[in-house]
Amino acid sequence: MSESSRLSVLKTYKLYVGGKFPRSESGRVYEVTDHKGTWLANVPLSSRKDARDAVVAARKAFGGWSGATAYNRGQVLYRVAEMLEGRRNQFAHEVAHAEGLSKSAAAAQVEAAVDRWVWYAGWTDKIGQVVGGGNPVAGPFFNLSTPEPTGVVAIVAPQESSFLGLVSVIAPVIATGNTAVVIASERSPLPALALGEVLATSDLPGGVVNVLSGKAAELGAPLAAHQDVNALDLTGAGPELAKELEIAAADNLKRVLRPGPADADFTADPGTHRLTAFLETKTVWHPTGSLGASGTAY
Repeated sequence: MSESSRLSVLKTYKLYVGGKFPRSESGRVYEVTDHKGTWLANVPLSSRKDARDAVVAARKAFGGWSGATAYNRGQVLYRVAEMLEGRRNQFAHEVAHAEGLSKSAAAAQVEAAVDRWVWYAGWTDKIGQVVGGGNPVAGPFFNLSTPEPTGVVAIVAPQESSFLGLVSVIAPVIATGNTAVVIASERSPLPALALGEVLATSDLPGGVVNVLSGKAAELGAPLAAHQDVNALDLTGAGPELAKELEIAAADNLKRVLRPGPADADFTADPGTHRLTAFLETKTVWHPTGSLGASGTAY
């Protein structure tokens, strides 16, 4: 059979949950098209059960990931950037179809996304010094504040910036020791699902990032109301959906990150606000004085 007459093997896209690639438990799929309306793929239409399974996987992974050293997390994130660099042509192709960009514009966006991932990898062992430190107190005590990860973060990924925006919301969450459940762009989910393949073949433990494709309105509600989700990123939610999810999130006092002016342009300097958005501050008091033989302060 000649090369020109053979049929191409179509790619099967699946969810990425707990380090594995399941289909939606509902068996549902929906069609994804490019900006011209040309069919690209069928992708899973995630259900509420898929969302709950992703939260279970994220919670299971949280202890080990948050307990890893910041330096180790930085090494793992840098490894992800290496893997992205090696597959940049594939992602440029995905982004070009998803967002209607030229090949050169899509390639530039992928390069920016890789650079963004490296940038956040470098922050893992530095953010503690920026937002933590010693506090002045009146008395014979040390008073030290240190940042700790919030926990499981549910993310509504940007709808338009399907790769650079996606990286910009995921990387800071996991760089600071949190785990994530991500609802990919409904219109352009392919870059997010392909990112799951990269994460699975990097050193990132399964469950640290979980990627769901489908309708944000259908998946956001159970995640916002879930008692084991600690925080919510509403970057990709429209005003009405964001209001609905924020009300649901108040039930167990979730942290909520609302879209701001900086989220309108993901090519701009991201700053540190996403790194600090899902950190809790722990303050410890310790008496001052000389140390005894046991190392205890007196």
